[in-house]
Amino acid sequence: MRHIGVVVNPIAGMGGRVGLKGTDGKVEQARERGAEPRAPERARTALESLGSHASDLRITTVGGEMGAAAVRAALDDIAPTVVAHPPDATTAKDTRQAVAAFLDRGVDLVLFVGGDGTAVDVAETITAAGNDTPMLGVPAGVKIYSSVFAVTPRAAGRIGATYDRTEQREVNDINEERYRSGEVHPELRAVVSVPVGEDVQPSKQQGGGSVDNLAAGFMADVDPKTTYVFGPGSTVGTIEGRLGIDGSPLGVDVWRAGESSDELLVRDGSEAEILDALGEHNAVVVSPIGGQGFVFGRGNQQLSPAVIRRSEVIVVASNAKLNDLGVLRVDTDDPDLDAELRGWQKVRVGRFEHRLLEIV
Repeated sequence: MRHIGVVVNPIAGMGGRVGLKGTDGKVEQARERGAEPRAPERARTALESLGSHASDLRITTVGGEMGAAAVRAALDDIAPTVVAHPPDATTAKDTRQAVAAFLDRGVDLVLFVGGDGTAVDVAETITAAGNDTPMLGVPAGVKIYSSVFAVTPRAAGRIGATYDRTEQREVNDINEERYRSGEVHPELRAVVSVPVGEDVQPSKQQGGGSVDNLAAGFMADVDPKTTYVFGPGSTVGTIEGRLGIDGSPLGVDVWRAGESSDELLVRDGSEAEILDALGEHNAVVVSPIGGQGFVFGRGNQQLSPAVIRRSEVIVVASNAKLNDLGVLRVDTDDPDLDAELRGWQKVRVGRFEHRLLEIV
């Protein structure tokens, strides 16, 4: 029997789709913008997968939206042990107390749902206890820089049920306020045990190499009848710079080339603002995250399924970045769209050159 401790950060990722680039200190603002929780549903998906791959489970969790609700919805044949009943407005302290209670009860694995901030809370609680209990993340936050997450909720459930060994991996975090102003400085916060599996994502690494030729090629192909939605990241930022766009380094911008003058329709937009600015023909321009390969679902949740479905997808990257990746990934919160996007994707790597890489 595998004993798993389950803890959910109910507000993780709420700031992503509404353009806040994170939820730290921004929960009320996210709600005012119409943000909906995504962590509870991702928790349920992971737990359904866990149950489908394991016939003998013991679950210890936290009351309400921090775990018990998802466990009971996904695993109706398992009566979880509930160690705490936190208030409706949960904090990092509640997560740390939950993990400490899991360790006291000897869980085999801490399965958490959240982003890098939640990963730090879990990891620091484990290491402070002098414990080596493995942890595995279900990705639900906006920024996912740590190498302790499965690539999707379903993968997390499968790995949690079937792993037979662990390895040491890094927990990283960044300051969200600096991130919102365009500064990305990941900080190593802990090294912890994580189940071994091919669908555990690596740390985010910065891609290298010049993208000047790539940007020049993109400029030559700009269509004045197309509305361009530029995702975050330095590669796409280089293209925006060459086009004379004062874009947001880590946000999503919407731009259209005009007959008399170009127009920046939206700078650092939310999903709703992006949808309002779309035209008859649209193109989403994205670059995969170095070391991970995600083109959708990590740091760009404003590019929602609704935006993607109304747009052509243009992927750009340096050859050096692609050489390190091997495959591309998507995690849009829409399984049908993920399935539609999978397959061979043309990636612009130079002025004229393209490469084919598979979205898996």
